[in-house]
Amino acid sequence: MQPQPTDNLKPYFLTYQDLSGPIDWIEFFGNENRVEIDVGCGRGMFLVNVGLAHPETNYLGIEIDYREGRHAARRLKKRAMPNVRVLGGDISIVFDTYLPPDSVSAVHVYFPDPWWKRKHRRRRVFTDRLVEQMLRIMITGGHVHVWSDVGEYFGVICALMDHHPRFEKLTPTAEHAPEHDLDYQTSYERKKRQSGETIFRGLWRLKEEA
Repeated sequence: MQPQPTDNLKPYFLTYQDLSGPIDWIEFFGNENRVEIDVGCGRGMFLVNVGLAHPETNYLGIEIDYREGRHAARRLKKRAMPNVRVLGGDISIVFDTYLPPDSVSAVHVYFPDPWWKRKHRRRRVFTDRLVEQMLRIMITGGHVHVWSDVGEYFGVICALMDHHPRFEKLTPTAEHAPEHDLDYQTSYERKKRQSGETIFRGLWRLKEEA
Protein backbone atom coordinates (compact mmCIF):
# COMPACT_ATOMS: atom_id res chain seq x y z
CA MET A 1 0.00 0.00 0.00
CA GLN A 2 1.27 3.45 -0.91
CA PRO A 3 2.00 5.72 2.09
CA GLN A 4 -0.67 8.31 2.78
CA PRO A 5 0.24 11.96 2.11
CA THR A 6 1.04 14.19 5.03
CA ASP A 7 0.72 17.49 3.16
CA ASN A 8 -1.34 18.92 0.33
CA LEU A 9 0.77 18.95 -2.82
CA LYS A 10 -1.95 19.56 -5.39
CA PRO A 11 -1.67 20.40 -8.20
CA TYR A 12 2.01 19.38 -8.23
CA PHE A 13 1.29 15.79 -7.23
CA LEU A 14 -1.76 13.91 -8.45
CA THR A 15 -2.85 10.26 -8.63
CA TYR A 16 -5.39 8.24 -10.61
CA GLN A 17 -8.09 9.27 -8.16
CA ASP A 18 -7.67 12.88 -9.26
CA LEU A 19 -8.36 12.06 -12.92
CA SER A 20 -11.68 11.15 -14.50
CA GLY A 21 -10.22 10.04 -17.83
CA PRO A 22 -7.66 11.05 -20.45
CA ILE A 23 -5.89 14.29 -19.55
CA ASP A 24 -6.92 17.46 -21.36
CA TRP A 25 -3.50 19.12 -21.57
CA ILE A 26 -4.84 22.64 -22.03
CA GLU A 27 -7.00 22.31 -18.93
CA PHE A 28 -4.30 20.44 -17.02
CA PHE A 29 -1.54 23.03 -17.54
CA GLY A 30 -3.64 26.05 -18.43
CA ASN A 31 -1.92 26.61 -21.78
CA GLU A 32 -1.38 25.11 -25.24
CA ASN A 33 2.37 24.50 -24.89
CA ARG A 34 4.01 21.27 -25.94
CA VAL A 35 4.07 18.39 -23.45
CA GLU A 36 6.92 16.04 -22.56
CA ILE A 37 6.78 12.97 -20.31
CA ASP A 38 9.41 11.85 -17.79
CA VAL A 39 9.04 8.12 -17.15
CA GLY A 40 10.01 7.23 -13.59
CA CYS A 41 10.81 10.77 -12.47
CA GLY A 42 12.06 9.79 -9.01
CA ARG A 43 12.83 12.80 -6.83
CA GLY A 44 12.50 15.20 -9.72
CA MET A 45 16.02 16.50 -10.42
CA PHE A 46 15.46 16.33 -14.18
CA LEU A 47 11.98 17.87 -13.93
CA VAL A 48 13.18 20.83 -11.87
CA ASN A 49 16.20 21.57 -14.07
CA VAL A 50 14.47 21.19 -17.42
CA GLY A 51 11.29 22.90 -16.22
CA LEU A 52 13.23 25.98 -15.14
CA ALA A 53 15.32 26.00 -18.31
CA HIS A 54 12.29 25.63 -20.61
CA PRO A 55 9.24 27.42 -19.17
CA GLU A 56 7.69 27.32 -22.64
CA THR A 57 7.30 23.52 -22.38
CA ASN A 58 5.06 21.49 -20.05
CA TYR A 59 6.47 18.43 -18.28
CA LEU A 60 4.66 15.54 -16.61
CA GLY A 61 6.68 13.16 -14.47
CA ILE A 62 5.23 9.71 -13.78
CA GLU A 63 6.37 7.85 -10.67
CA ILE A 64 5.05 4.59 -9.22
CA ASP A 65 6.67 5.25 -5.83
CA TYR A 66 4.41 7.86 -4.25
CA ARG A 67 7.00 8.79 -1.64
CA GLU A 68 9.52 9.65 -4.35
CA GLY A 69 6.87 11.41 -6.42
CA ARG A 70 5.82 13.58 -3.50
CA HIS A 71 9.44 14.47 -2.85
CA ALA A 72 9.67 15.72 -6.45
CA ALA A 73 6.39 17.61 -6.06
CA ARG A 74 7.66 19.43 -2.98
CA ARG A 75 10.60 20.69 -5.03
CA LEU A 76 8.17 21.95 -7.68
CA LYS A 77 5.88 23.56 -5.10
CA LYS A 78 8.81 25.28 -3.41
CA ARG A 79 9.68 26.93 -6.75
CA ALA A 80 6.03 27.48 -7.75
CA MET A 81 6.65 25.90 -11.16
CA PRO A 82 3.48 26.13 -13.26
CA ASN A 83 4.78 23.99 -16.15
CA VAL A 84 5.70 20.81 -14.25
CA ARG A 85 3.53 18.19 -12.55
CA VAL A 86 3.97 14.68 -11.12
CA LEU A 87 1.44 11.88 -11.53
CA GLY A 88 1.72 8.94 -9.15
CA GLY A 89 0.95 5.62 -10.79
CA ASP A 90 2.02 2.71 -12.95
CA ILE A 91 3.49 3.70 -16.32
CA SER A 92 1.51 1.13 -18.31
CA ILE A 93 -1.81 2.23 -16.82
CA VAL A 94 -1.03 5.92 -17.28
CA PHE A 95 0.01 5.48 -20.91
CA ASP A 96 -3.00 3.32 -21.77
CA THR A 97 -5.69 5.22 -19.90
CA TYR A 98 -4.71 8.79 -19.11
CA LEU A 99 -2.50 10.09 -21.94
CA PRO A 100 -4.43 11.20 -25.04
CA PRO A 101 -3.23 10.06 -28.48
CA ASP A 102 -1.02 12.20 -30.71
CA SER A 103 -0.35 14.76 -27.98
CA VAL A 104 3.16 14.26 -26.54
CA SER A 105 6.29 15.86 -28.02
CA ALA A 106 8.90 13.80 -26.17
CA VAL A 107 9.30 10.87 -23.80
CA HIS A 108 12.29 10.73 -21.44
CA VAL A 109 13.32 7.40 -19.90
CA TYR A 110 16.36 7.80 -17.69
CA PHE A 111 17.96 4.86 -15.91
CA PRO A 112 15.01 2.44 -15.83
CA ASP A 113 15.34 -0.32 -13.24
CA PRO A 114 17.12 -3.28 -14.95
CA TRP A 115 15.46 -5.96 -12.78
CA TRP A 116 18.55 -8.13 -12.91
CA LYS A 117 17.00 -11.55 -12.25
CA ARG A 118 15.63 -13.24 -15.36
CA LYS A 119 12.33 -14.10 -13.63
CA HIS A 120 11.83 -10.40 -12.82
CA ARG A 121 12.55 -9.00 -16.28
CA ARG A 122 8.86 -8.91 -17.12
CA ARG A 123 8.75 -5.95 -14.73
CA ARG A 124 11.07 -3.88 -16.89
CA VAL A 125 9.53 -0.60 -18.04
CA PHE A 126 11.05 -0.49 -21.50
CA THR A 127 9.45 -3.29 -23.51
CA ASP A 128 7.80 -3.72 -26.89
CA ARG A 129 4.55 -2.70 -25.19
CA LEU A 130 6.00 0.65 -24.11
CA VAL A 131 7.23 1.25 -27.67
CA GLU A 132 3.70 0.78 -29.00
CA GLN A 133 2.26 2.96 -26.24
CA MET A 134 4.70 5.75 -27.12
CA LEU A 135 3.74 5.39 -30.75
CA ARG A 136 0.11 6.04 -29.81
CA ILE A 137 0.62 9.09 -27.61
CA MET A 138 3.42 10.89 -29.48
CA ILE A 139 3.17 13.41 -32.28
CA THR A 140 5.06 12.89 -35.52
CA GLY A 141 8.52 14.34 -35.09
CA GLY A 142 8.50 13.68 -31.35
CA HIS A 143 11.61 12.35 -29.63
CA VAL A 144 12.41 9.47 -27.29
CA HIS A 145 15.39 10.01 -24.98
CA VAL A 146 16.83 6.99 -23.16
CA TRP A 147 19.83 6.76 -20.82
CA SER A 148 21.07 3.70 -18.96
CA ASP A 149 24.15 2.51 -17.12
CA VAL A 150 23.34 -1.13 -17.92
CA GLY A 151 24.78 -2.18 -21.27
CA GLU A 152 22.65 -5.32 -21.62
CA TYR A 153 19.40 -3.46 -20.97
CA PHE A 154 20.40 -0.61 -23.26
CA GLY A 155 21.09 -3.17 -25.98
CA VAL A 156 17.56 -4.53 -25.58
CA ILE A 157 16.15 -1.00 -25.81
CA CYS A 158 18.16 -0.23 -28.94
CA ALA A 159 16.99 -3.45 -30.57
CA LEU A 160 13.37 -2.51 -29.92
CA MET A 161 13.76 1.05 -31.19
CA ASP A 162 16.26 0.61 -34.04
CA HIS A 163 14.18 -2.06 -35.75
CA HIS A 164 10.85 -0.29 -35.45
CA PRO A 165 9.78 1.16 -38.83
CA ARG A 166 8.35 4.36 -37.30
CA PHE A 167 11.37 5.38 -35.22
CA GLU A 168 14.50 6.95 -36.70
CA LYS A 169 17.74 6.69 -34.74
CA LEU A 170 19.51 10.00 -34.10
CA THR A 171 22.78 10.99 -32.46
CA PRO A 172 22.21 12.03 -28.82
CA THR A 173 23.80 15.13 -27.34
CA ALA A 174 27.37 14.51 -26.26
CA GLU A 175 28.15 14.13 -22.56
CA HIS A 176 29.19 17.42 -21.02
CA ALA A 177 31.40 18.21 -18.07
CA PRO A 178 29.15 19.28 -15.16
CA GLU A 179 29.74 22.77 -13.79
CA HIS A 180 28.38 21.97 -10.32
CA ASP A 181 26.78 19.18 -8.30
CA LEU A 182 23.30 19.80 -9.72
CA ASP A 183 24.45 20.00 -13.34
CA TYR A 184 23.42 16.44 -14.20
CA GLN A 185 20.38 14.98 -15.92
CA THR A 186 19.38 13.01 -12.83
CA SER A 187 20.78 12.29 -9.39
CA TYR A 188 21.40 8.71 -10.53
CA GLU A 189 23.52 9.96 -13.43
CA ARG A 190 25.51 12.04 -10.97
CA LYS A 191 26.14 9.01 -8.77
CA LYS A 192 27.24 6.81 -11.67
CA ARG A 193 29.42 9.39 -13.41
CA GLN A 194 31.14 10.37 -10.19
CA SER A 195 32.00 6.70 -9.68
CA GLY A 196 33.44 6.53 -13.21
CA GLU A 197 30.79 4.31 -14.80
CA THR A 198 29.73 4.47 -18.45
CA ILE A 199 26.39 6.02 -19.39
CA PHE A 200 24.72 4.78 -22.58
CA ARG A 201 22.55 7.33 -24.39
CA GLY A 202 19.95 6.87 -27.11
CA LEU A 203 17.76 9.25 -29.11
CA TRP A 204 15.04 8.44 -31.62
CA ARG A 205 12.49 10.47 -33.62
CA LEU A 206 9.00 9.37 -34.59
CA LYS A 207 8.70 9.44 -38.39
CA GLU A 208 5.59 9.97 -40.46
CA GLU A 209 3.69 6.82 -41.26
CA ALA A 210 4.60 5.49 -44.69
